[in-house]
Amino acid sequence: MFDLFSKQDHSLYSNAMTFMRRPYQRDPIGSDADVVVLGVPLDMATSGRPGARLGPDAIRRASVNLSWEEKKFPWQFNLFEQTKVLDAGDLVFDCGDTEDFTYRLEAAACEILRDGKTILALGGDHFITLPLLRAYAKHYGEMALIHFDAHTDTYANGSSYDHGTMFYHAPKEGLISAKHSVQIGIRTEYEVNNHSFNVIDAMQANDMSAEQIVEQIRQTIGDRPVYITFDIDCLDPAFAPGTGTPVCGGLTSDKILKIIRGLAGINLVGMDVVEVAPPYDSSDMTALAGATIGLELLYLWASKPKDK
Repeated sequence: MFDLFSKQDHSLYSNAMTFMRRPYQRDPIGSDADVVVLGVPLDMATSGRPGARLGPDAIRRASVNLSWEEKKFPWQFNLFEQTKVLDAGDLVFDCGDTEDFTYRLEAAACEILRDGKTILALGGDHFITLPLLRAYAKHYGEMALIHFDAHTDTYANGSSYDHGTMFYHAPKEGLISAKHSVQIGIRTEYEVNNHSFNVIDAMQANDMSAEQIVEQIRQTIGDRPVYITFDIDCLDPAFAPGTGTPVCGGLTSDKILKIIRGLAGINLVGMDVVEVAPPYDSSDMTALAGATIGLELLYLWASKPKDK
């Protein structure tokens, strides 16, 4: 008899409910997972166009385009044979209560980290990175940050709950060392002569090779625990139009993927992909970019030496 419910019986777009079709487990604590995918549907902290709360769902749906490869080219190992990944769905929080959201995300992340796992967070607007960093810092201490973005997000004139102020607060709270952190793709105003982070702006990045960028990043972060945050607007709007604050002159998807792959072996401890806003997307290309970067970050995490 034909098995109507076999896991193998699906077309490309059927049952596209989890990232890369990974098993869904609402409570991952106590499971054998190495990495938990957590959706964070927030856009209460946006300064421009809202819509990023729809990002986690769009990224998951787009990820089915990537799920057919046993090994993601050009990586030379099957990620899911050596790394157990679960999708825990989306964080639930009281609508309109940013303080409640901040508490819940930090608490959830702390619980997952205490259970010996790490997180791939799918945003949501970029504010989600701040409570995530607070949780990771409790576990790892002060970290280095690799930050892909069109904006530095170090602005002091925003509120405590603002997607442009996280990296103003994070160094002051001792979560990250700005001296050992790198921001790549910046192409909006910041205080160039009074900026504590190392910056490879978009004009420089577009003129440099991926190998040169990787070398500069490695020299800056050393062997410290590293958190990677990827704002999708680091990409030029030609590659990622579906975001709240698009800025022309960004990086290509090809260069971004080469940079991520070139970082294989770093002491990566946590990661997020943020600011995918489906209402402004075209043919799901931004969601696909977010899904691809999320998958590459998982490969990057799995590539690090086992003693790290």
